[in-house]
Amino acid sequence: MTLPYGAVVLEHFRRPRNQRALERPSAAHEAFNPLCGDRVRIELELHGAAIRAAAFTANACALCTASASLLTDRLVGLAVEAAVRITAAETLAALQTDVPRAREACAVLPLTALKEALRGSEGA
Repeated sequence: MTLPYGAVVLEHFRRPRNQRALERPSAAHEAFNPLCGDRVRIELELHGAAIRAAAFTANACALCTASASLLTDRLVGLAVEAAVRITAAETLAALQTDVPRAREACAVLPLTALKEALRGSEGA
């Protein structure tokens, strides 16, 4: 059986990091893709202008779940200012697989949720 995604996507889909709700998030946003039904919520604990903790909950496909796992791993300890500058291209590259153009919206949905969560946060 041939699998459509690379090892990074499969690892983060099967064993997602940071998939939980934070007890007291400072910032949060849920994003929804009406085309495929993916839903992802990014929660952050901010301390000043830095991200102390990041987590997600999702009802989503492998690409979206893996992307949220990778993104939340990257965010811990990052300055809010740096987090808002993360690009879709960086998010896609982190998956280390060819993402079909039709599925790019799935892969960047966690980034969309992150940017909305940080909108108006200190340092953004």
